[in-house]
Amino acid sequence: MKRMIFVVLVALAFAVSATAQSSTQAKETPGSASAAAGGPSAKPKRQIFRATKEQIKQAQTMLKTSNLYSGEPSGSLDETTRASIRGYQKMHNLRVTGTLNRATLEKMGIELTESQKAIPVSESAAASGSGAAADDSGKPKRTIFRATKEQIADAQQILKSGNMYSGEATGKLDEDTRAALKKYQEANGLKVTGTLNQATLEKMGIALTDKQKEASTAAKK
Repeated sequence: MKRMIFVVLVALAFAVSATAQSSTQAKETPGSASAAAGGPSAKPKRQIFRATKEQIKQAQTMLKTSNLYSGEPSGSLDETTRASIRGYQKMHNLRVTGTLNRATLEKMGIELTESQKAIPVSESAAASGSGAAADDSGKPKRTIFRATKEQIADAQQILKSGNMYSGEATGKLDEDTRAALKKYQEANGLKVTGTLNQATLEKMGIALTDKQKEASTAAKK
Protein backbone atom coordinates (compact mmCIF):
# COMPACT_ATOMS: atom_id res chain seq x y z
CA MET A 1 0.00 0.00 0.00
CA LYS A 2 2.79 2.41 0.91
CA ARG A 3 4.56 1.60 -2.32
CA MET A 4 1.42 2.41 -4.33
CA ILE A 5 1.00 5.77 -2.56
CA PHE A 6 4.67 6.57 -3.26
CA VAL A 7 4.23 5.78 -6.98
CA VAL A 8 1.12 8.02 -7.17
CA LEU A 9 2.93 10.93 -5.46
CA VAL A 10 5.92 10.62 -7.82
CA ALA A 11 3.57 10.62 -10.83
CA LEU A 12 1.76 13.73 -9.56
CA ALA A 13 5.05 15.54 -8.96
CA PHE A 14 6.24 14.70 -12.48
CA ALA A 15 2.94 15.95 -13.98
CA VAL A 16 3.15 19.28 -12.09
CA SER A 17 6.79 19.75 -13.16
CA ALA A 18 5.97 19.06 -16.85
CA THR A 19 3.05 21.53 -16.80
CA ALA A 20 5.21 24.29 -15.28
CA GLN A 21 7.98 23.72 -17.84
CA SER A 22 5.48 23.82 -20.73
CA SER A 23 4.06 27.14 -19.42
CA THR A 24 7.55 28.68 -19.17
CA GLN A 25 8.42 27.68 -22.75
CA ALA A 26 5.19 29.18 -24.05
CA LYS A 27 6.05 32.53 -22.44
CA GLU A 28 9.57 32.51 -23.87
CA THR A 29 8.50 31.48 -27.38
CA PRO A 30 8.54 34.54 -29.70
CA GLY A 31 5.47 35.18 -31.79
CA SER A 32 2.88 34.49 -29.08
CA ALA A 33 1.80 37.47 -26.97
CA SER A 34 4.37 39.84 -28.53
CA ALA A 35 3.21 38.97 -32.05
CA ALA A 36 -0.40 39.55 -31.08
CA ALA A 37 0.55 42.91 -29.62
CA GLY A 38 2.09 44.04 -32.92
CA GLY A 39 5.17 41.94 -33.66
CA PRO A 40 5.97 40.49 -37.08
CA SER A 41 2.33 40.74 -38.25
CA ALA A 42 2.11 44.49 -37.50
CA LYS A 43 2.26 46.87 -40.49
CA PRO A 44 5.49 48.86 -40.86
CA LYS A 45 5.33 52.55 -40.02
CA ARG A 46 4.85 54.74 -43.13
CA GLN A 47 7.87 56.95 -43.78
CA ILE A 48 7.18 60.58 -44.65
CA PHE A 49 9.33 62.26 -47.29
CA ARG A 50 10.45 65.71 -46.10
CA ALA A 51 12.73 68.19 -47.85
CA THR A 52 15.60 69.65 -45.82
CA LYS A 53 16.07 73.37 -45.21
CA GLU A 54 19.05 73.39 -47.59
CA GLN A 55 16.99 71.69 -50.33
CA ILE A 56 14.20 74.25 -49.90
CA LYS A 57 16.77 77.05 -50.22
CA GLN A 58 18.14 75.54 -53.42
CA ALA A 59 14.61 75.18 -54.81
CA GLN A 60 13.76 78.80 -53.93
CA THR A 61 16.90 80.00 -55.71
CA MET A 62 16.01 77.95 -58.79
CA LEU A 63 12.41 79.18 -58.77
CA LYS A 64 13.65 82.76 -58.45
CA THR A 65 15.87 82.47 -61.54
CA SER A 66 12.82 81.11 -63.43
CA ASN A 67 10.74 84.13 -62.34
CA LEU A 68 8.37 81.88 -60.40
CA TYR A 69 9.43 83.15 -56.96
CA SER A 70 10.21 86.71 -55.90
CA GLY A 71 11.21 86.23 -52.27
CA GLU A 72 14.57 85.48 -50.70
CA PRO A 73 15.84 81.89 -50.26
CA SER A 74 14.95 81.39 -46.59
CA GLY A 75 14.69 77.60 -46.41
CA SER A 76 11.14 77.97 -45.14
CA LEU A 77 8.32 76.21 -47.04
CA ASP A 78 5.88 79.12 -46.72
CA GLU A 79 2.73 79.73 -48.77
CA THR A 80 4.55 81.87 -51.36
CA THR A 81 7.07 79.09 -51.92
CA ARG A 82 4.30 76.49 -52.14
CA ALA A 83 2.51 78.56 -54.78
CA SER A 84 5.76 78.82 -56.77
CA ILE A 85 6.31 75.06 -56.49
CA ARG A 86 2.78 74.44 -57.78
CA GLY A 87 3.57 76.64 -60.79
CA TYR A 88 6.79 74.73 -61.42
CA GLN A 89 5.07 71.35 -61.08
CA LYS A 90 2.33 72.36 -63.50
CA MET A 91 4.88 73.56 -66.06
CA HIS A 92 6.83 70.28 -65.87
CA ASN A 93 3.84 67.91 -65.88
CA LEU A 94 4.47 66.85 -62.29
CA ARG A 95 1.80 66.07 -59.75
CA VAL A 96 0.67 69.49 -58.48
CA THR A 97 1.01 69.29 -54.69
CA GLY A 98 2.79 72.49 -53.66
CA THR A 99 5.23 70.33 -51.70
CA LEU A 100 8.89 69.73 -52.39
CA ASN A 101 8.51 66.00 -52.93
CA ARG A 102 10.98 63.50 -54.38
CA ALA A 103 9.83 63.87 -58.01
CA THR A 104 10.09 67.67 -57.84
CA LEU A 105 13.55 67.62 -56.25
CA GLU A 106 14.79 65.17 -58.88
CA LYS A 107 13.31 67.29 -61.69
CA MET A 108 15.12 70.33 -60.28
CA GLY A 109 18.35 68.37 -60.11
CA ILE A 110 18.60 68.79 -56.34
CA GLU A 111 20.45 65.89 -54.70
CA LEU A 112 18.55 63.70 -52.24
CA THR A 113 19.92 62.82 -48.82
CA GLU A 114 20.78 59.19 -48.02
CA SER A 115 17.74 58.88 -45.74
CA GLN A 116 15.48 60.24 -48.49
CA LYS A 117 16.89 57.74 -50.99
CA ALA A 118 16.09 54.93 -48.54
CA ILE A 119 12.37 55.81 -48.48
CA PRO A 120 10.46 53.53 -50.91
CA VAL A 121 8.72 55.34 -53.77
CA SER A 122 5.00 54.67 -53.70
CA GLU A 123 2.96 54.56 -56.91
CA SER A 124 0.86 57.55 -55.84
CA ALA A 125 3.96 59.61 -55.04
CA ALA A 126 5.64 58.69 -58.30
CA ALA A 127 2.59 59.49 -60.39
CA SER A 128 2.45 62.96 -61.84
CA GLY A 129 -0.54 64.85 -63.08
CA SER A 130 -1.83 64.64 -66.62
CA GLY A 131 1.74 64.26 -67.86
CA ALA A 132 2.27 60.95 -66.06
CA ALA A 133 -0.24 59.12 -68.21
CA ALA A 134 1.38 60.54 -71.29
CA ASP A 135 4.79 59.28 -70.16
CA ASP A 136 3.45 55.80 -69.38
CA SER A 137 1.83 55.55 -72.82
CA GLY A 138 5.15 56.29 -74.49
CA LYS A 139 4.31 59.79 -75.72
CA PRO A 140 7.07 62.40 -75.42
CA LYS A 141 6.83 64.91 -72.61
CA ARG A 142 5.51 68.32 -73.64
CA THR A 143 8.26 70.93 -73.67
CA ILE A 144 7.39 74.27 -72.09
CA PHE A 145 8.67 77.34 -73.93
CA ARG A 146 10.27 79.76 -71.48
CA ALA A 147 11.81 83.17 -72.24
CA THR A 148 15.14 84.03 -70.63
CA LYS A 149 15.72 87.03 -68.38
CA GLU A 150 17.68 88.78 -71.17
CA GLN A 151 14.87 88.20 -73.67
CA ILE A 152 12.32 89.64 -71.25
CA ALA A 153 14.54 92.70 -70.69
CA ASP A 154 14.89 93.19 -74.49
CA ALA A 155 11.13 92.86 -74.90
CA GLN A 156 10.54 95.44 -72.15
CA GLN A 157 12.80 97.88 -74.00
CA ILE A 158 10.84 97.34 -77.23
CA LEU A 159 7.52 97.72 -75.43
CA LYS A 160 8.79 100.88 -73.74
CA SER A 161 9.85 102.41 -77.06
CA GLY A 162 6.35 101.64 -78.37
CA ASN A 163 4.76 103.42 -75.38
CA MET A 164 3.16 100.19 -74.20
CA TYR A 165 5.29 99.81 -71.09
CA SER A 166 6.49 102.48 -68.67
CA GLY A 167 8.59 100.44 -66.25
CA GLU A 168 12.27 99.51 -66.24
CA ALA A 169 13.88 96.64 -68.15
CA THR A 170 14.10 94.33 -65.13
CA GLY A 171 13.95 91.00 -66.95
CA LYS A 172 10.97 89.97 -64.81
CA LEU A 173 7.69 88.92 -66.38
CA ASP A 174 5.55 90.88 -63.93
CA GLU A 175 1.93 91.98 -64.27
CA ASP A 176 2.77 95.29 -66.01
CA THR A 177 4.95 93.48 -68.57
CA ARG A 178 2.23 90.92 -69.22
CA ALA A 179 -0.33 93.69 -69.78
CA ALA A 180 2.05 95.43 -72.21
CA LEU A 181 2.66 92.14 -74.06
CA LYS A 182 -1.09 91.70 -74.51
CA LYS A 183 -1.28 95.15 -76.12
CA TYR A 184 1.65 94.33 -78.41
CA GLN A 185 0.22 90.95 -79.39
CA GLU A 186 -3.18 92.44 -80.14
CA ALA A 187 -1.64 95.26 -82.22
CA ASN A 188 0.45 92.78 -84.23
CA GLY A 189 -2.21 90.16 -84.90
CA LEU A 190 -0.67 87.61 -82.54
CA LYS A 191 -2.48 85.31 -80.14
CA VAL A 192 -3.09 87.40 -77.00
CA THR A 193 -1.53 85.42 -74.14
CA GLY A 194 0.43 87.96 -72.10
CA THR A 195 3.41 85.63 -72.26
CA LEU A 196 6.68 86.05 -74.12
CA ASN A 197 6.23 83.07 -76.40
CA GLN A 198 8.16 82.13 -79.54
CA ALA A 199 5.84 83.94 -81.96
CA THR A 200 6.11 87.18 -79.96
CA LEU A 201 9.90 86.98 -79.68
CA GLU A 202 10.22 86.38 -83.42
CA LYS A 203 7.87 89.28 -84.18
CA MET A 204 9.99 91.53 -81.97
CA GLY A 205 13.15 90.36 -83.71
CA ILE A 206 14.60 88.88 -80.52
CA ALA A 207 16.85 85.88 -81.22
CA LEU A 208 15.92 82.50 -79.76
CA THR A 209 18.40 80.48 -77.72
CA ASP A 210 19.70 77.18 -79.09
CA LYS A 211 17.63 75.33 -76.51
CA GLN A 212 14.48 77.16 -77.61
CA LYS A 213 15.22 76.36 -81.25
CA GLU A 214 15.66 72.68 -80.41
CA ALA A 215 12.38 72.64 -78.50
CA SER A 216 10.64 74.33 -81.42
CA THR A 217 12.03 71.78 -83.91
CA ALA A 218 11.04 68.86 -81.66
CA ALA A 219 7.50 70.24 -81.29
CA LYS A 220 7.04 70.39 -85.07
CA LYS A 221 7.99 66.72 -85.57
